[in-house]
Amino acid sequence: MKKLEGKVAIITGGGRGIGASISRLFAQHGASLVINDLGTSEDGKGGDSGPAHDIANEIVAAGGQAIADGGDIADVATGQRLVETAIKRFGKLDIVVNVAGILRDRMIFNLSEEDWDAVLRVHLKGHYSTIRPASAYFREQRNPDANYRIINFTSVSGLQGSPGQPNYGAAKMGIVGLTYSLAQGLARYGVTANAIAPAAATRLTATVPDEKKLGSNDRAAQEMSPDNIAAVALYIASEDSKWLSGRVVSAEGYKVGLYANPEEISSVEADAPWDIDELGAAVEASFRPLANGLPASIFASQLVK
Repeated sequence: MKKLEGKVAIITGGGRGIGASISRLFAQHGASLVINDLGTSEDGKGGDSGPAHDIANEIVAAGGQAIADGGDIADVATGQRLVETAIKRFGKLDIVVNVAGILRDRMIFNLSEEDWDAVLRVHLKGHYSTIRPASAYFREQRNPDANYRIINFTSVSGLQGSPGQPNYGAAKMGIVGLTYSLAQGLARYGVTANAIAPAAATRLTATVPDEKKLGSNDRAAQEMSPDNIAAVALYIASEDSKWLSGRVVSAEGYKVGLYANPEEISSVEADAPWDIDELGAAVEASFRPLANGLPASIFASQLVK
């Protein structure tokens, strides 16, 4: 059974890697697509409309419906155009999937302002670019029983703190906060908003030294294929997932996980302004057993040089 029959979706970064896998799978399940991809290098430089057009042409040749857009997703005019194109060409919009991203990895003390701004621009402003006009459209429909979907992409690099990716980590955690806000603010309009934290063998992960092992043999390549991330995105995009919103879901190989949303786990309180020594003693007694030292992280073994 096709999960997205009659649905219309926008997919950014849809010409390569995870985005391309999502584009193909959504089309196979009946969705009509607007595929955006600027076609830059891994660090966001240059541009090539070929990847978006190649995937769109592949889908059309297989009997599906897709059109390509090679615009810069961090330009708000591009996001507006994608929404308008979906509505004009296919009559409506149901799903927005924000995959597009770049990497410019440096330790914080070597990170230039340009590299900081470029990564936040593509990831955070790129998400805003599509979501603002899409959410306005969803609101205009005034249908609390609709099954509209916003699917964002975050990363374990932000969730657990990759030491060499402060710009990328900051952007990806910003996307988590954005997703939480969207889930709360758009629920009344029939919208769910969730974020996926993926791990797959792509051209971006191949630039990270510790990740080059991904896909290093046939079995690993199959397990770490971006196609496995696409399956998770498909479920979240389908009407079956209407119960899920405001969450971060991890996807790596054949494993899918659910992150806990942040919550206060301990507190101390006084009847008057704190004496600093009393505050310190209370905080240490209550918080230290729960938070002594660095949080656990998959990146803890990385050497900082």
